[in-house]
Amino acid sequence: MLGEIIGSSVGEVIKGVGSLFTTDKDRLAAENMLRSHEATLMKSALEYEGKLATAQAAIIQAEANGKSWLQRNWRPLTMITFLLLIVARWLGWTAGDMSEDELLSVYELMKIGLGGYVVGRSAEKVVPSVMRAWAENRQRSTPQ
Repeated sequence: MLGEIIGSSVGEVIKGVGSLFTTDKDRLAAENMLRSHEATLMKSALEYEGKLATAQAAIIQAEANGKSWLQRNWRPLTMITFLLLIVARWLGWTAGDMSEDELLSVYELMKIGLGGYVVGRSAEKVVPSVMRAWAENRQRSTPQ
């Protein structure tokens, strides 16, 4: 997510750089410098996201290995509750005073809760491969 923001932001800056320089040599040097900074920012963003995913996975693991029944099961119970609220809504069994904003909040919490399980472990395995592939691609595409 951060990588997409950085990539699109730096891409916009690089587009504007062309009008600042009168020679191709100066323009290419500036673009290469910006791409180098982009690479550094992307690496930092991916490392941060990897550490965040690892921390989230560690929290879930600690909860799953907890001593009390409630500590081990509060997250799954919460997700089941939100799932039941969503299914009840689809079946037309919803509280009449539940606003659209409240319903959207339930959907968002469900996405966040499921994301903690799915994304945490996936990111832990994928981030190193993405970093290597991205660095190799950058090396190939950067003019020497």
